[in-house]
Amino acid sequence: QVQLVESGGGLVQAGGSLRLSCVASERTFSSYAMGWFRQAPGKERQFVAAIRWSRGTPYYADSVKGRFTISRDNAKNTMYLQMNSLKPEDTAVYYCTAQLLGTERSIATTGGGSWGQGTQVTVSS
Repeated sequence: QVQLVESGGGLVQAGGSLRLSCVASERTFSSYAMGWFRQAPGKERQFVAAIRWSRGTPYYADSVKGRFTISRDNAKNTMYLQMNSLKPEDTAVYYCTAQLLGTERSIATTGGGSWGQGTQVTVSS
């Protein structure tokens, strides 16, 4: 399984921005669909955003559409989540996930076979 390490979380005021990163150990990173999920205290893990291994169109949850942008740099084995206009309800642990040869929709539905340890994002009002 590919090893995933997230970073970039922190405390930010409402309306602020953060950029999360997810670095993958796999040299064939470009063959994986990648996604971000989040889990708030007492709630189930929910899909945030996904991007295919090559081409395709990024896919977002309605709650973050227009505010968050997912991207990837295959040369650096890294995926990003730019989060703008943050709201208190965005507070959660954010996890990255990877799915070999997956699509945006498949990873959004099931998550990937590999998960990172998570990074905490806290948005104060």
